Amino acid sequence: MRLPLLQKRAVKKSPVQPRKAWLDVDGRDVPVIISENVRAKRLTLRIQPGGEELRMSVPPHTAYGEIDGFLQKHRNWVAAKIARMPRVRAIADGAEIMLRGVPHIIVHQGRGRGLVKGVDDNGDMQLHVFGDIRHLPRRVVDYLKKQARADLAKAVEFHSERLGVKAKSISIRDSKTRWGSCSSNGTLSFSWRIILAPPEILDYLAAHEVAHLREMNHSSRFWKLVDETCPHSKSSRQWLKMHGSTLHALAV
Repeated sequence: MRLPLLQKRAVKKSPVQPRKAWLDVDGRDVPVIISENVRAKRLTLRIQPGGEELRMSVPPHTAYGEIDGFLQKHRNWVAAKIARMPRVRAIADGAEIMLRGVPHIIVHQGRGRGLVKGVDDNGDMQLHVFGDIRHLPRRVVDYLKKQARADLAKAVEFHSERLGVKAKSISIRDSKTRWGSCSSNGTLSFSWRIILAPPEILDYLAAHEVAHLREMNHSSRFWKLVDETCPHSKSSRQWLKMHGSTLHALAV
C-alpha cells in the first residue's frame, strides 16, 4: 500500500506553531517544517543546508490537501536539488574544515586546557584542539566565531573609513538565510561561517553591509558604493552564489 508523500500522523493541528511532516525523497523521509505566515500570498519551499530538512511557508489556514499537492508537485525538484548539495560535515577529530579558504585538519590534543590554535605542519594546516574531546565541536565553533569577529571588525573599520560612516556595533550570528544585515540603528550582523571562505569574500561582505549605512537599499547608488570600496565585489558575489552552500554544510 502506497503511503502519502506527506505523513499525516506527524502534522500538528495548531494554526500557530510550525507543523512537522515528512516528504519521501528517493526513499528517504526528509522532515518538512511548515510555518504559517500572515504575509504569505503563496506556498514557498526552501531546502536547508545539506538537504537534511525542508522549510515551507504557507498562508494562514492552508488546507492539508493543498500542502500535500504542492509537495508532490515539487518532489522531483527537491530530489534534484538535494542530490547536488554538499553533504553536512561534522566537526570531529580528523575532519577537514576550511578556514579563510584554506583546508585545516582538526587534531585533538588530550592534554592542556580547552584551547584551539592553528598549526602549520610542514605546509599542512591543522587546528589543534586541547581538552576533553566531548567539547571539541563547541570549542572549534567558538574559535571560528572569534576569528570571524576579529577579521570582520578590521574589514568593517577599513570600509567605514573609506565611506565616511560608522557602525554602532557588530553582531556575529549563524543565520541560514543571509550572510549579513544592517539594522536601522547601525548594527551590522554577520554569519560567522564567512570565516570559512577566502578573505576576499569576507572583505566583500563587510563592504556590502557598511555601504548600507549610507544606502539602506539595493539601488544603483548602493552598488556603486560597494564597487568603489570593494573592486572585487562582483566576483565575490558570484563566489557566494556558487559555493555558499558548502559553508552551511558544516554541522554545529
